[in-house]
Amino acid sequence: MAGYKVTDLKGVPTDYSDKNNWVHIPENNDKEVDTFFVYPTVYMNPAPDAPVIVPVEDEMLRAAVQGHFNEAPQAFADLTNLYEPYYRQSNLCAVAGLNQYDFMEYQKQEQRTDIYAALDYYFEHYNEGRPFMLAGHSQGSMMLKLALREYFKEHTDYLERMVAAYIIGYAITTDDLETNPALKFAEGADDTGVIVSWNTEGPENMHENNITVMKNSISINPLNWKRDETYAPASENQGDRLPVFKENEFLPSEFQTHRPGLADAKLDVERGVVVCTTLSDRYVKPIGVENLFGPASLHLVDYTAYWDSLRENVKTRIKAYLNRK
Repeated sequence: MAGYKVTDLKGVPTDYSDKNNWVHIPENNDKEVDTFFVYPTVYMNPAPDAPVIVPVEDEMLRAAVQGHFNEAPQAFADLTNLYEPYYRQSNLCAVAGLNQYDFMEYQKQEQRTDIYAALDYYFEHYNEGRPFMLAGHSQGSMMLKLALREYFKEHTDYLERMVAAYIIGYAITTDDLETNPALKFAEGADDTGVIVSWNTEGPENMHENNITVMKNSISINPLNWKRDETYAPASENQGDRLPVFKENEFLPSEFQTHRPGLADAKLDVERGVVVCTTLSDRYVKPIGVENLFGPASLHLVDYTAYWDSLRENVKTRIKAYLNRK
Protein backbone atom coordinates (compact mmCIF):
# COMPACT_ATOMS: atom_id res chain seq x y z
CA MET A 1 0.00 0.00 0.00
CA ALA A 2 3.06 2.27 0.03
CA GLY A 3 2.23 3.85 -3.32
CA TYR A 4 -1.13 5.22 -2.17
CA LYS A 5 -1.57 8.87 -1.26
CA VAL A 6 -4.79 8.02 0.59
CA THR A 7 -3.32 6.05 3.46
CA ASP A 8 -6.22 4.74 5.58
CA LEU A 9 -7.23 2.00 3.15
CA LYS A 10 -8.45 -1.33 4.53
CA GLY A 11 -7.25 -4.76 3.47
CA VAL A 12 -5.23 -5.95 0.50
CA PRO A 13 -6.41 -4.60 -2.88
CA THR A 14 -7.62 -6.87 -5.64
CA ASP A 15 -4.91 -7.58 -8.20
CA TYR A 16 -5.80 -5.49 -11.24
CA SER A 17 -2.79 -6.68 -13.20
CA ASP A 18 -4.89 -9.86 -13.60
CA LYS A 19 -7.26 -9.23 -16.52
CA ASN A 20 -9.73 -11.68 -14.98
CA ASN A 21 -10.44 -8.96 -12.42
CA TRP A 22 -11.79 -6.62 -15.09
CA VAL A 23 -15.35 -6.92 -16.35
CA HIS A 24 -14.31 -5.24 -19.57
CA ILE A 25 -11.09 -4.04 -21.18
CA PRO A 26 -11.34 -2.82 -24.80
CA GLU A 27 -9.58 -4.92 -27.41
CA ASN A 28 -8.10 -1.78 -28.91
CA ASN A 29 -8.15 1.84 -27.84
CA ASP A 30 -9.51 3.29 -31.07
CA LYS A 31 -11.60 6.02 -29.43
CA GLU A 32 -10.23 9.39 -28.35
CA VAL A 33 -11.79 9.20 -24.88
CA ASP A 34 -11.97 6.48 -22.19
CA THR A 35 -14.71 5.70 -19.67
CA PHE A 36 -13.98 4.16 -16.27
CA PHE A 37 -17.29 2.58 -15.22
CA VAL A 38 -18.26 1.27 -11.76
CA TYR A 39 -21.26 -1.06 -11.56
CA PRO A 40 -24.18 -0.57 -9.14
CA THR A 41 -25.44 -2.92 -6.45
CA VAL A 42 -25.91 -6.28 -8.13
CA TYR A 43 -25.67 -8.50 -5.04
CA MET A 44 -28.70 -8.83 -2.74
CA ASN A 45 -28.55 -12.08 -0.81
CA PRO A 46 -30.59 -12.29 2.45
CA ALA A 47 -29.14 -15.66 3.51
CA PRO A 48 -27.63 -15.56 7.01
CA ASP A 49 -24.31 -16.93 5.76
CA ALA A 50 -24.09 -14.59 2.76
CA PRO A 51 -21.07 -12.28 2.71
CA VAL A 52 -21.56 -8.69 3.81
CA ILE A 53 -18.71 -7.47 1.62
CA VAL A 54 -18.73 -9.70 -1.45
CA PRO A 55 -15.37 -10.93 -2.80
CA VAL A 56 -14.68 -10.41 -6.49
CA GLU A 57 -14.29 -14.18 -6.93
CA ASP A 58 -17.92 -14.78 -5.89
CA GLU A 59 -19.69 -16.53 -8.78
CA MET A 60 -23.06 -14.92 -8.03
CA LEU A 61 -21.48 -11.46 -8.06
CA ARG A 62 -19.64 -12.10 -11.33
CA ALA A 63 -22.72 -13.48 -13.07
CA ALA A 64 -24.79 -10.47 -11.99
CA VAL A 65 -22.11 -7.99 -13.09
CA GLN A 66 -21.80 -9.65 -16.49
CA GLY A 67 -25.57 -9.46 -16.88
CA HIS A 68 -25.52 -5.78 -15.98
CA PHE A 69 -22.92 -5.05 -18.66
CA ASN A 70 -25.74 -4.94 -21.23
CA GLU A 71 -27.41 -2.15 -19.27
CA ALA A 72 -25.90 1.20 -18.13
CA PRO A 73 -22.33 0.58 -19.44
CA GLN A 74 -23.74 0.43 -22.97
CA ALA A 75 -24.43 4.16 -22.80
CA PHE A 76 -20.65 4.60 -23.09
CA ALA A 77 -19.35 1.38 -24.64
CA ASP A 78 -19.44 2.30 -28.33
CA LEU A 79 -18.61 5.99 -27.80
CA THR A 80 -15.49 5.50 -25.70
CA ASN A 81 -12.88 2.94 -24.66
CA LEU A 82 -14.72 1.33 -21.75
CA TYR A 83 -12.86 0.01 -18.69
CA GLU A 84 -14.83 -1.66 -15.91
CA PRO A 85 -13.18 -3.39 -12.93
CA TYR A 86 -14.65 -5.99 -10.64
CA TYR A 87 -14.67 -4.64 -7.08
CA ARG A 88 -15.77 -5.92 -3.71
CA GLN A 89 -19.18 -4.43 -2.99
CA SER A 90 -21.67 -4.47 -0.15
CA ASN A 91 -24.47 -7.02 -0.04
CA LEU A 92 -27.43 -4.63 0.03
CA CYS A 93 -29.51 -6.95 2.21
CA ALA A 94 -26.83 -6.91 4.89
CA VAL A 95 -26.54 -3.10 5.09
CA ALA A 96 -30.17 -2.14 4.47
CA GLY A 97 -30.53 -0.77 8.01
CA LEU A 98 -27.90 1.93 7.54
CA ASN A 99 -28.76 5.53 6.73
CA GLN A 100 -27.14 7.44 3.86
CA TYR A 101 -24.24 8.73 5.92
CA ASP A 102 -23.45 5.49 7.75
CA PHE A 103 -23.67 3.58 4.45
CA MET A 104 -21.10 5.87 2.86
CA GLU A 105 -18.79 5.43 5.84
CA TYR A 106 -19.26 1.67 5.59
CA GLN A 107 -18.01 1.80 2.00
CA LYS A 108 -14.60 3.01 3.20
CA GLN A 109 -13.44 -0.56 3.68
CA GLU A 110 -12.30 -3.07 1.07
CA GLN A 111 -14.83 -1.60 -1.36
CA ARG A 112 -12.95 1.71 -1.46
CA THR A 113 -9.56 -0.03 -1.50
CA ASP A 114 -10.50 -1.88 -4.68
CA ILE A 115 -11.80 1.21 -6.49
CA TYR A 116 -8.65 3.20 -5.70
CA ALA A 117 -6.43 0.29 -6.70
CA ALA A 118 -8.34 -0.10 -9.98
CA LEU A 119 -8.03 3.62 -10.66
CA ASP A 120 -4.29 3.43 -9.96
CA TYR A 121 -3.84 0.53 -12.35
CA TYR A 122 -6.02 2.12 -15.02
CA PHE A 123 -4.11 5.42 -15.01
CA GLU A 124 -0.69 3.77 -14.81
CA HIS A 125 -1.20 1.00 -17.39
CA TYR A 126 -4.25 1.66 -19.59
CA ASN A 127 -5.09 5.34 -19.93
CA GLU A 128 -1.94 6.49 -21.76
CA GLY A 129 -2.76 10.16 -21.22
CA ARG A 130 -6.15 10.14 -22.98
CA PRO A 131 -9.13 12.24 -21.85
CA PHE A 132 -11.49 10.14 -19.76
CA MET A 133 -14.91 10.03 -18.18
CA LEU A 134 -16.06 8.47 -14.94
CA ALA A 135 -19.47 6.81 -14.85
CA GLY A 136 -21.47 4.68 -12.48
CA HIS A 137 -24.85 4.08 -10.93
CA SER A 138 -26.12 3.61 -7.38
CA GLN A 139 -23.45 1.93 -5.22
CA GLY A 140 -21.02 2.42 -8.09
CA SER A 141 -21.73 6.14 -8.11
CA MET A 142 -21.23 6.24 -4.35
CA MET A 143 -17.78 4.73 -4.84
CA LEU A 144 -16.94 7.30 -7.51
CA LYS A 145 -18.23 10.08 -5.24
CA LEU A 146 -15.74 8.93 -2.60
CA ALA A 147 -13.01 8.84 -5.23
CA LEU A 148 -13.82 12.40 -6.36
CA ARG A 149 -13.68 13.59 -2.76
CA GLU A 150 -10.44 11.81 -1.88
CA TYR A 151 -8.54 10.06 -4.66
CA PHE A 152 -8.87 12.91 -7.14
CA LYS A 153 -8.06 15.45 -4.46
CA GLU A 154 -4.63 13.80 -4.34
CA HIS A 155 -4.53 13.43 -8.15
CA THR A 156 -5.76 16.80 -9.39
CA ASP A 157 -3.54 16.36 -12.46
CA TYR A 158 -5.90 13.60 -13.62
CA LEU A 159 -8.90 15.94 -13.28
CA GLU A 160 -7.36 18.17 -15.94
CA ARG A 161 -8.14 15.38 -18.46
CA MET A 162 -11.62 14.52 -17.16
CA VAL A 163 -14.31 15.21 -19.75
CA ALA A 164 -17.12 14.62 -17.21
CA ALA A 165 -18.11 12.37 -14.31
CA TYR A 166 -21.59 10.85 -14.68
CA ILE A 167 -22.39 10.15 -11.02
CA ILE A 168 -25.97 9.01 -11.57
CA GLY A 169 -28.25 7.44 -8.98
CA TYR A 170 -26.45 8.66 -5.87
CA ALA A 171 -26.35 12.13 -4.39
CA ILE A 172 -23.67 14.65 -5.15
CA THR A 173 -23.93 17.45 -2.60
CA THR A 174 -22.58 20.94 -2.11
CA ASP A 175 -20.52 19.43 0.73
CA ASP A 176 -18.77 17.14 -1.77
CA LEU A 177 -17.74 20.14 -3.86
CA GLU A 178 -16.40 21.89 -0.77
CA THR A 179 -14.43 18.79 0.26
CA ASN A 180 -12.47 18.94 -3.01
CA PRO A 181 -12.39 22.50 -4.38
CA ALA A 182 -11.16 21.19 -7.76
CA LEU A 183 -14.62 19.70 -8.39
CA LYS A 184 -17.28 21.53 -10.41
CA PHE A 185 -20.89 20.61 -11.03
CA ALA A 186 -22.33 20.89 -14.54
CA GLU A 187 -24.19 24.10 -15.36
CA GLY A 188 -25.31 23.17 -18.86
CA ALA A 189 -25.08 20.65 -21.69
CA ASP A 190 -21.52 21.20 -22.88
CA ASP A 191 -19.30 22.25 -19.98
CA THR A 192 -16.41 19.88 -19.29
CA GLY A 193 -14.38 18.77 -16.31
CA VAL A 194 -17.68 18.65 -14.42
CA ILE A 195 -19.89 16.29 -12.44
CA VAL A 196 -23.21 15.32 -14.03
CA SER A 197 -25.64 13.82 -11.54
CA TRP A 198 -29.30 13.19 -10.88
CA ASN A 199 -31.63 11.01 -8.85
CA THR A 200 -35.08 10.36 -10.29
CA GLU A 201 -38.23 10.25 -8.17
CA GLY A 202 -41.98 10.52 -8.52
CA PRO A 203 -43.71 13.47 -6.85
CA GLU A 204 -44.98 11.25 -4.02
CA ASN A 205 -41.40 10.79 -2.78
CA MET A 206 -40.70 14.45 -2.00
CA HIS A 207 -41.01 14.10 1.78
CA GLU A 208 -39.82 10.49 2.02
CA ASN A 209 -36.47 9.01 2.96
CA ASN A 210 -34.44 7.77 -0.01
CA ILE A 211 -31.03 6.15 0.55
CA THR A 212 -29.69 7.80 -2.62
CA VAL A 213 -30.72 11.37 -1.66
CA MET A 214 -28.84 13.43 0.94
CA LYS A 215 -29.03 16.89 2.44
CA ASN A 216 -27.80 19.56 0.00
CA SER A 217 -28.15 17.21 -3.00
CA ILE A 218 -27.62 18.64 -6.49
CA SER A 219 -29.04 17.40 -9.80
CA ILE A 220 -29.21 18.56 -13.40
CA ASN A 221 -32.21 18.03 -15.67
CA PRO A 222 -31.28 15.24 -18.15
CA LEU A 223 -33.66 16.57 -20.83
CA ASN A 224 -32.94 20.30 -20.98
CA TRP A 225 -29.62 20.30 -19.07
CA LYS A 226 -30.73 23.13 -16.82
CA ARG A 227 -30.17 23.61 -13.11
CA ASP A 228 -33.42 25.48 -12.45
CA GLU A 229 -37.00 24.23 -12.27
CA THR A 230 -37.77 24.64 -15.99
CA TYR A 231 -40.12 21.78 -16.87
CA ALA A 232 -39.16 19.43 -19.71
CA PRO A 233 -42.20 17.50 -21.01
CA ALA A 234 -41.88 13.95 -22.27
CA SER A 235 -42.12 15.31 -25.81
CA GLU A 236 -38.58 16.66 -25.33
CA ASN A 237 -37.29 13.20 -24.39
CA GLN A 238 -35.36 11.84 -27.39
CA GLY A 239 -35.93 8.22 -26.41
CA ASP A 240 -35.81 5.75 -23.55
CA ARG A 241 -34.50 2.24 -23.07
CA LEU A 242 -37.02 1.18 -20.48
CA PRO A 243 -37.41 -2.58 -19.97
CA VAL A 244 -40.33 -3.91 -22.00
CA PHE A 245 -42.76 -6.25 -20.26
CA LYS A 246 -44.51 -8.76 -22.53
CA GLU A 247 -46.27 -12.02 -21.84
CA ASN A 248 -45.35 -12.02 -18.14
CA GLU A 249 -41.63 -11.51 -18.66
CA PHE A 250 -39.19 -8.74 -19.46
CA LEU A 251 -37.84 -8.82 -22.99
CA PRO A 252 -34.03 -9.07 -23.17
CA SER A 253 -32.39 -5.73 -23.90
CA GLU A 254 -31.36 -6.79 -27.42
CA PHE A 255 -35.06 -6.98 -28.36
CA GLN A 256 -35.91 -3.55 -26.98
CA THR A 257 -36.24 -0.61 -29.32
CA HIS A 258 -35.82 3.10 -28.80
CA ARG A 259 -39.08 4.98 -28.69
CA PRO A 260 -40.01 8.61 -28.20
CA GLY A 261 -39.35 9.08 -24.51
CA LEU A 262 -42.05 8.41 -21.96
CA ALA A 263 -40.39 10.31 -19.10
CA ASP A 264 -40.73 14.01 -18.36
CA ALA A 265 -38.34 15.84 -16.00
CA LYS A 266 -38.39 18.81 -13.66
CA LEU A 267 -35.90 19.61 -10.93
CA ASP A 268 -36.94 19.97 -7.33
CA VAL A 269 -34.08 22.30 -6.48
CA GLU A 270 -34.69 22.19 -2.73
CA ARG A 271 -34.57 18.38 -2.57
CA GLY A 272 -31.97 18.21 -5.33
CA VAL A 273 -33.65 15.56 -7.48
CA VAL A 274 -35.31 15.08 -10.86
CA VAL A 275 -39.06 14.68 -10.52
CA CYS A 276 -40.78 12.54 -13.16
CA THR A 277 -44.59 12.46 -13.25
CA THR A 278 -45.13 9.95 -16.07
CA LEU A 279 -43.64 6.65 -14.88
CA SER A 280 -45.56 5.68 -11.73
CA ASP A 281 -45.71 2.10 -13.02
CA ARG A 282 -41.89 1.94 -12.71
CA TYR A 283 -41.56 2.82 -9.02
CA VAL A 284 -38.96 0.71 -7.20
CA LYS A 285 -40.33 -2.19 -5.19
CA PRO A 286 -37.21 -4.21 -4.24
CA ILE A 287 -38.02 -7.32 -2.25
CA GLY A 288 -36.32 -7.32 1.14
CA VAL A 289 -35.21 -3.68 1.08
CA GLU A 290 -38.57 -1.96 0.57
CA ASN A 291 -37.83 0.94 2.91
CA LEU A 292 -34.59 2.09 1.30
CA PHE A 293 -35.90 4.24 -1.53
CA GLY A 294 -39.33 5.51 -0.49
CA PRO A 295 -42.64 4.63 -2.15
CA ALA A 296 -42.08 6.52 -5.41
CA SER A 297 -38.44 6.11 -6.36
CA LEU A 298 -37.43 5.73 -10.01
CA HIS A 299 -33.91 4.67 -9.09
CA LEU A 300 -33.85 1.67 -11.42
CA VAL A 301 -34.58 3.81 -14.49
CA ASP A 302 -32.20 6.73 -13.79
CA TYR A 303 -30.34 5.77 -16.97
CA THR A 304 -32.95 4.10 -19.11
CA ALA A 305 -35.71 6.73 -18.80
CA TYR A 306 -33.40 9.34 -20.38
CA TRP A 307 -31.23 7.03 -22.46
CA ASP A 308 -30.99 8.86 -25.79
CA SER A 309 -30.67 12.26 -24.14
CA LEU A 310 -27.80 10.93 -22.01
CA ARG A 311 -26.05 9.42 -25.02
CA GLU A 312 -26.31 12.67 -26.98
CA ASN A 313 -24.95 14.53 -23.98
CA VAL A 314 -21.93 12.22 -23.78
CA LYS A 315 -21.21 13.01 -27.44
CA THR A 316 -21.72 16.74 -26.83
CA ARG A 317 -19.31 16.89 -23.89
CA ILE A 318 -16.68 14.83 -25.71
CA LYS A 319 -16.89 17.13 -28.73
CA ALA A 320 -16.71 20.22 -26.51
CA TYR A 321 -13.69 18.87 -24.65
CA LEU A 322 -11.79 17.93 -27.83
CA ASN A 323 -12.60 21.26 -29.48
CA ARG A 324 -11.31 23.19 -26.48
CA LYS A 325 -7.96 21.41 -26.44
